[in-house]
Amino acid sequence: MVTVGYARTSTTEQAAGLDAQLRDLEASGCTKVFAEQVSSVAKREQLSVALDFLREGDVFVVTKLDRLARSVRDLLEIVAAIEARGAGLRILAMNLDTTTPTGRLMLQVLGSVAEFERSLMLERQRDGIAKAKAEGKYKGRKPTAMAKADEVDALLRAGVTPTEVARRLGIGRSSVYRVIADKGIKIAPEMAA
Repeated sequence: MVTVGYARTSTTEQAAGLDAQLRDLEASGCTKVFAEQVSSVAKREQLSVALDFLREGDVFVVTKLDRLARSVRDLLEIVAAIEARGAGLRILAMNLDTTTPTGRLMLQVLGSVAEFERSLMLERQRDGIAKAKAEGKYKGRKPTAMAKADEVDALLRAGVTPTEVARRLGIGRSSVYRVIADKGIKIAPEMAA
C-alpha cells in the first residue's frame, strides 16, 4: 500500500500555497507526491499521472476538495477512477475517507456544497466587475499577446510560422493571428497553416 499525494495551485504565483500543501501531504505520510501549478479547467497532467500510478489498496490524498475537482461531476469521475484502481481517497481538511460508506456519502454532499459556493463566488465576481466597469475603474486583464506584438512581427518576418511563433513566445496561436490582423502584417499563404 502506497499513500499518494496530489497538490495543485491555479497559478505559479501561489508558491506558498503549493509549499503548504506539500508539507501537509508529507506530514500525512504520503510517500509519493505529484504536484502542478495549473488551473483546474486546464489539462491537469500530474493528476492523470497520479491516478495512473495508483494500485489496489493505495490511498490518494489531497489537502482540500477544491485542489482536486472543479465540479461535482469532475469529482465523481475522479473518485470513480480512484475506486476502479481499488484505491481510496482521503481529503485532509475534511478528515474524509472514501473507503467507508459514510465517507463516500459525505464526499458527494460536500462536493455539491463546494460547487454551489464556487458558483456564488463567480456570481459575486461578475457583479464586482460590472460595478467596476460602471464606475470606470475596471481595466480588465492586461493583453499579454499585444505586449509581444513586436516580437511576433520580428519572428514572422524571419520566416517563422504563426504556430511556431505562438510556441516560442508562450501565447496562443489565435493571439498571433490577432497581432497579424491588428498590425496589418502580411504573411505568405503557406505560412498561415
